[in-house]
Amino acid sequence: MIKNDLFLKALRGETVERPPVWMMRQAGRYLPEFRALRDKYDFFTRCETPELAAEITVQPIRRIGPDAAILFSDILVVPRAMGIHVELKDNLGPIIPNPIRTMEQVNQVFVPNIQETLGYVMDAVKLTKEMLNDEVPLIGFAGSPWTIFCYAVEGKGSKSFDTAKGFCFSNPVAAHTLLQKITDTTILYLKEKVKAGCNAIQIFDSWGGMLSPVDYQEFSWKYINQIVEALADETQVIVFGKGCWFALGEMGKSKAAALGVDWTCTPRNARYLSGGNITLQGNFDPSRLLSPIPVIKKMVHEMIDEFGKDKYIANLGHGILPNIPVDHAKAFVDAVKEYRQK
Repeated sequence: MIKNDLFLKALRGETVERPPVWMMRQAGRYLPEFRALRDKYDFFTRCETPELAAEITVQPIRRIGPDAAILFSDILVVPRAMGIHVELKDNLGPIIPNPIRTMEQVNQVFVPNIQETLGYVMDAVKLTKEMLNDEVPLIGFAGSPWTIFCYAVEGKGSKSFDTAKGFCFSNPVAAHTLLQKITDTTILYLKEKVKAGCNAIQIFDSWGGMLSPVDYQEFSWKYINQIVEALADETQVIVFGKGCWFALGEMGKSKAAALGVDWTCTPRNARYLSGGNITLQGNFDPSRLLSPIPVIKKMVHEMIDEFGKDKYIANLGHGILPNIPVDHAKAFVDAVKEYRQK
């Protein structure tokens, strides 16, 4: 039994004394101990070495004390397992030297054997669970099919992903074929993560907000929903779509246990748009962690008051920034722990 199960209770919609709290990218560059390992090992070495991934996962649990851990990994381990070559370059982010632009290339992408290609992730899950010793739950994650597709077709990060969108609109058969392969792989991958010990799953749709509401339904949500449907009987699934406030209504009708919200959508609107019955997660602006600590604490308490303490998980509206002082990150977590309903 997990000693601190507040996060899992909130996912189930149970009444809680206070909301649980964790932060996206909480195992990251704002921590000096993370930077020490980053300076010693390259990115994919850290992802692919279970001992390093587990150590990085538990660093924020020791340092800032959130109510859940999220496995250190990357969304791009999935396309790598599917035969798409991915490089990570300093100051440039992920690069795919041969981006997918034709049906012939789509046909070369395969749905892999998960244990053969991503077994190191399952080893990291098992090792992390040992290190956590049932203190807090462990979250596994994957990128949404659309987000993975964006990198695979664009070849790199982008402010608009026009090439990826253009491929969808000019070659929809190839686009849907690739999206389905990514979806099938992601389902198999996440099922293995749950078997290995993850207590919940989050799907990151980082680039969903690039699509119009109509295109979002066709090229993103229908694939995310396949993943949710496939996993709903086995675990709790959180869907986080950055910039996807327009889809909260559709998401709220799904089998997802919770929906992530970014800072551009007010708690009141998020409750209204999602139908008011589903657990919500978010939505503190990561840049706001640069505010003075008393301001952070005041704003956190206001945020919880607006969302309500039940059916709510306190989090940021996106990943923590590398330049956030550790004591400010801890102040965010502490503010949630100190919250008492008025």
